[in-house]
Amino acid sequence: MLKNRIRRDDLLNRVMSADEAAKVIHPDMVIATSGFTPSGYPKEVPLAIARRVEETGEKLNLTLITGASVGDELDGALSRVGAIAKRFPYQTNKDLRKGINSGDIKYQDLHLSHVPQMINYGFFGKVNVAIVEAIAITEEGGIVPSTSVGISPQAVKNADMVIVEINTSQPLALEGVHDIYMTENPPLRDPIPIKNPGDRIGKPYIQCDPDKIVAIVHSEITDKVRPLGAIDDNSRMISKHIINFLETEVKCGRLPENLLPLQSGVGSVANAVLGGLVDSNFEDLTCYTEVIQDSMFDLIDAGKVKVASGTSFTPSEAGLQKLMNNIEHYSKYCILRPMEISNNPSIARQLGVIATNTAIEVDIYGHVNSTNVMGSKMMNGLGGSGDFTRNAYISIYTTVSTAKKGLVSSIVPMVSHVDHTEHDVQVIVTEQGLADLRGLTPRERARAIIDNCAHPEYKEMLHEYLDRAEREVGGHQPHIIGEALSWHDRFLKTGSMKF
Repeated sequence: MLKNRIRRDDLLNRVMSADEAAKVIHPDMVIATSGFTPSGYPKEVPLAIARRVEETGEKLNLTLITGASVGDELDGALSRVGAIAKRFPYQTNKDLRKGINSGDIKYQDLHLSHVPQMINYGFFGKVNVAIVEAIAITEEGGIVPSTSVGISPQAVKNADMVIVEINTSQPLALEGVHDIYMTENPPLRDPIPIKNPGDRIGKPYIQCDPDKIVAIVHSEITDKVRPLGAIDDNSRMISKHIINFLETEVKCGRLPENLLPLQSGVGSVANAVLGGLVDSNFEDLTCYTEVIQDSMFDLIDAGKVKVASGTSFTPSEAGLQKLMNNIEHYSKYCILRPMEISNNPSIARQLGVIATNTAIEVDIYGHVNSTNVMGSKMMNGLGGSGDFTRNAYISIYTTVSTAKKGLVSSIVPMVSHVDHTEHDVQVIVTEQGLADLRGLTPRERARAIIDNCAHPEYKEMLHEYLDRAEREVGGHQPHIIGEALSWHDRFLKTGSMKF
């Protein structure tokens, strides 16, 4: 079964069980793996490591680095047996999140574009073992990734040892969709030669010294992708506001008729916003993003998208089945790159990306919190949103105007945690409307956000706060600090932001 996937004969004797491969892992190691939201991550070996810990009670204290979030077979299994001491840079697993928020697992939230260089320089420590999922190993020993690339090239390059999981549930038709290009460290770094989202500049595999491959494990476990919520009325309204905004930008001559390359974040709202373009008048679209979700397949099927560049296929279960059943078709339009390239700020700036990402809350002056609920409880992480936000031609943030069945306003006087500052955020959109913040002073921004984006039940409260702040405190960006933070304090004490 593996003969047509392991094309280098001298590596066939390194095929072994996951339990045997797991013996390579020792306490206090730094482990870097494939995987990105949650696709293309190793499954058999992490499960074997977890079984070993469960049986022996061994304290591994591992540092785990991935591209972004991964499936339960990795983050969940290792968290539940207490094998993870430190985790970088993004996650979505409930057991891992519980460990992070309790302080049992040390976690640093990072801009994803920074991570590959930090691995190269050893900021996380020396990478002892790379565990990567692949569909094949070439005659030269090159590793062909599966449904994501992420940090796999840097993991393989920097690791002392490499474990490859050949996943035969992943079709060989994925071969050729990858474009692996790696940069040198400064001052030897050349400009990345991407002028258009569809440019291919690298190899279709990750280069690897075959001597570093210490184990090859057969896997048939499919990606445990996350479901995407149904496109509801709120998502449709947010998408409609954005499309109307983009149409106006075209009429004003600030965008071409086929727009500029689109970037869209992870999740149901982001997927719904992108999906709204299917029924729009826009054609010949291009995408330069990190995740390729269900709506991208719909846009390809509608003949709307010429090329979609990312680092991961991140579909729902239904979307994954659609992808696997039509991989030859979608591979003609899709490119998967290392996240060092997919999330590269210089390329985002050069291409003029239109970035759309999701907020937990937004304050009246345009600061965005996208990571910490009530300022202290980590949800998932920053991900790649900051890579694109600061460098986009237009940076857009979306959120539904209320949460917790209307008991919480997503528009607040002051966010409880700042991920994206007022200087980087240009457009705020909720189901209520859109606020274009470009060229507005703080006080003008505040009124635009309240008037256009806040839920009617909270508009009066927000206007009263702003009026008081301007009258009693004044200044460039008026704030009554205690009053601003009391919104979050009120929710923590009563379960509602309402008076």
